[in-house]
Amino acid sequence: MEQTEKSFQKQEVRGKKGSRHRYFKSIGLGYKTPRLAIEGQYIDKKCPFTSDVKIRGRILSGEVMKMKNPKTIVIRRNYLHFIKKYGRFEKRHKNMSVHCSPCFRDLKVGDFVTVGECRPLSKTVSFNVIKIKKTAKQKKGVTNL
Repeated sequence: MEQTEKSFQKQEVRGKKGSRHRYFKSIGLGYKTPRLAIEGQYIDKKCPFTSDVKIRGRILSGEVMKMKNPKTIVIRRNYLHFIKKYGRFEKRHKNMSVHCSPCFRDLKVGDFVTVGECRPLSKTVSFNVIKIKKTAKQKKGVTNL
């Protein structure tokens, strides 16, 4: 895979000196390291599988809404809020910016992702994608009959 960043990117050397193997790790918590993180050629300083970013704190899930930035996605988290006066719930949602590592190449809008909290990666990003759950979401409208 070619480097698309303007500056030269190089993965930090970890482990034995002179070792030419790619550095990767398991983030724990029962989540598997993606095959592309182990065998891939990408370099991402904010990837939880190939850098020193640690997943700790909250584990959340949501639906992918936007993928306009190269490594950042926007997810939507739906929840219910209780209104005491009426004794009923109302639907609410929050949008979150989340870092998406290049090892999740096949991510599409509409997929459900699991994200884990990490240190602040930028002004608005403090979560990292750790798992994808594909959905076969159909668009509204006429389908082939």
